[in-house]
Amino acid sequence: MSEEKKPDNVVYNSETKSYDAAIKPYGSTLGAPAITTTDNTPWKNRSINKINHKVKSKYLELKAEYEKMMQQFEYNQLIFNAKFTFEPVLGEIYHLYKRENGETFLSIIAPEQCNFDSLGSFYLNADQIWEKI
Repeated sequence: MSEEKKPDNVVYNSETKSYDAAIKPYGSTLGAPAITTTDNTPWKNRSINKINHKVKSKYLELKAEYEKMMQQFEYNQLIFNAKFTFEPVLGEIYHLYKRENGETFLSIIAPEQCNFDSLGSFYLNADQIWEKI
């Protein structure tokens, strides 16, 4: 079988054996309007701005959480390095003081009841992590 050569601007469907240029969603003749792509630069810029804002917000959130965690770590390290001769009870409030020689100690005595240099009051939670009050 030999195939007939068709001109480039003629649309012939070999399955239906008919010319179907009129039902194509695109122009198929030389006089048809040119197919142009839409400019999606504004959409890309909006999307880039949105993702940049989202990433920046998430970064600032993580940074704040990290700083909070590091502060909690420093407080816990300060308390665990302090001198105390009792076993702290979970759920109780304790007070951290500094002596004149720079040594820190933990006490159950509130700052209003003594003249020591107070560094703060702390609560021992169920995870045995000290939280500043």
